[in-house]
Amino acid sequence: MIFKNNCRYIFNFIFNVVLLIKILFLSLATTVHSHEVTPAIGDIFQKQDGIQLEIRLNLEALLSGIDLSDISNTDEATQSAEYDFYRGMSAVDLKSNFSELWPNFKNEIQIKQDMELVDLKLQNILVEDQKNFEYPRFTTVICSVKLDPRRPFSFQWAKSFGEIVLREQGGDNSFTQYLQPGEKSSEINISEKESSNFSEVFLEYIPVGFTHIIPKGLDHILFIVGIFFLSIKLSSLFLQITIFTLAHSVTLAMASLGLVNISPSLVEPLIAASIVYVAIENFYSKAINLRRSLVVFIFGLLHGLGFASVLAEFGLPIQQFIPALIGFNVGVELGQLSVVFILFIAIGYWFNKKNWYRKFITLPISGAVGLIGSYWFFERII
Repeated sequence: MIFKNNCRYIFNFIFNVVLLIKILFLSLATTVHSHEVTPAIGDIFQKQDGIQLEIRLNLEALLSGIDLSDISNTDEATQSAEYDFYRGMSAVDLKSNFSELWPNFKNEIQIKQDMELVDLKLQNILVEDQKNFEYPRFTTVICSVKLDPRRPFSFQWAKSFGEIVLREQGGDNSFTQYLQPGEKSSEINISEKESSNFSEVFLEYIPVGFTHIIPKGLDHILFIVGIFFLSIKLSSLFLQITIFTLAHSVTLAMASLGLVNISPSLVEPLIAASIVYVAIENFYSKAINLRRSLVVFIFGLLHGLGFASVLAEFGLPIQQFIPALIGFNVGVELGQLSVVFILFIAIGYWFNKKNWYRKFITLPISGAVGLIGSYWFFERII
């Protein structure tokens, strides 16, 4: 009875704190922008006298001078105020600003053929109609590049522009290259249209999945933290991770295949709610049971939809869909296991046999996780 009363007290405390946060946010009338950094997408199309390059990117971030190579969200950047300024611009004004700065921008992109730099000519700027400031607005910059399409060329852009995926999906074959910030591509030969094989595409997408967890997937990390602190038994942790993996793999595959389509505006608050639930349940339960297993499975389905929305932004090669999807999922699993490993080495290994472990480690950390999840929940529904 005393334990249950304590749990009610903790739950009421969490609820009141979050309610206070919500009231403060409403009274201050401040707008919180959540702009996760995702890789740019560079689609290559063969033309008679060269190629057409269409780059889908976060133009506001580039205009603000944000270094996308070392942040996961534009709110972390010192130029976040400038970013919000550009984000509030109309599409017409944004295009005008970028057109003036195009000469500087194109100097940061190097397309080389036979060791010679090739010039890019700006053809068009297409700004996405995204009125919800909770989400980034993407712009497609269309360039023409004069080169000999029968000979290979390479692509590289500034490290500060962040990651980019290069794709060419014409004809029966395709290729995809995932480039880290500032990385130079391998030789691209679109005339031969050599398709990347299974293992190449599989390996390309593993780091994509991994970086979505570490460092970019803080909400997924906190869910894993909530799972970790239910019980000190490795069998309990292994079972929960397995259930979670199976569940999110199902919805990730279904959503990527277009069989399920749920708006991120619904999925993201529910993911935050899942963090709150597992954190609170850690106060009531000390071991995994059927209810906990079902809860982890259901929330795993939700997290799979979250993974799918990121992967949709990233893009999957049409002809190599299966290895890309598997590679991404493997990367996600490696990220999750890394979180578990870090928690075990930093906390579990040293303290899990102490009689005060639950009182002074499990419950306080679960409470903190619940508070953060509650904050995110209200932030995402306001």
